Amino acid sequence: MVNLKSFDLNLLLALKALLEEKNVSRAAEKLCLSQPAMSHVLRRLRNQLDDPILVKSAAGMVPTERALALLEPTAAVLREIERIVEPPPEFDPATSRRRFVISTSDYVMFALLPTLAESIIRIAPHIEVHVRQPISGPLHIVLEKDNIDLAIGFDAIFGGAPHVCSQMLMDESIVCLTRKSNAAVPGNHISLAQFLECKHVLISWREAGTGLIDDSLAKLGLRRNVFLVLPNFLTTPWILEKTDLMLCLPQRMAEQFVQLAPLKILPIPIDLPRYALMMLWHPRHEKDHAHMWLRERVRMACRRDSDIDANAGSGAKAHIH
Repeated sequence: MVNLKSFDLNLLLALKALLEEKNVSRAAEKLCLSQPAMSHVLRRLRNQLDDPILVKSAAGMVPTERALALLEPTAAVLREIERIVEPPPEFDPATSRRRFVISTSDYVMFALLPTLAESIIRIAPHIEVHVRQPISGPLHIVLEKDNIDLAIGFDAIFGGAPHVCSQMLMDESIVCLTRKSNAAVPGNHISLAQFLECKHVLISWREAGTGLIDDSLAKLGLRRNVFLVLPNFLTTPWILEKTDLMLCLPQRMAEQFVQLAPLKILPIPIDLPRYALMMLWHPRHEKDHAHMWLRERVRMACRRDSDIDANAGSGAKAHIH
């Protein structure tokens, strides 16, 4: 009995060529081998299969009954192997019905999703995009088990996640936002003392109700006055409009909020680094053509957003610096 572990599967290619050509020289030419090399392969086949495979006759070499019975099964196996090893078909966004799942925050939904959605629906009208809340738990495990295509968020939140692929999309700074009529902050600048005296809105998913700014203040032995903790930014422009509360948030979002309510942007009086917006995905998607297309759409949406910011003129952005 032939042991599959000891059988050289490359011999199947030679077997098929020999049975089709019924000639060692022609089979060798078909497989780009020398005639002596093909003769050696035939000897190996005979030994492995315990059958002559080809025998001499008055009309030339003819297959044995065993060899003839092997021809179609061998051809079928090789066709299956070809399907396995051939490159995947090119991704066609115009016809694809792929479903993508993106995990991200409401900031990214607000700042990036309108441009991204416009791009995708124009190029790939049948694609379906599902957006989920930010990942909770070990990133590489959640990306794998929950079938999430992309996680998008700030590097400070992900904390250098191991075992995942990542790319920086753009960087962002944190600013303060309050209503224009806030008497406690009459100008376009705010001191650290004013910042600490103001009552703050905090956007946080932590049970402890703290955020990155609170962590930075704690290192200085300081603490701000948090009045309201919310899980997202959705209602904050209208809360700020009706109160003297202050909100710290990414600059791009602040620039949008001042278009919705009579608010003003102030530079934050704390030395904070700029935050990198990161895109992360499981390594299994690295060479997936559809996934590569999605990642490029996200990168392009970020570049377009940055270009719009750069050309926006003075407006609300002028008094941040």
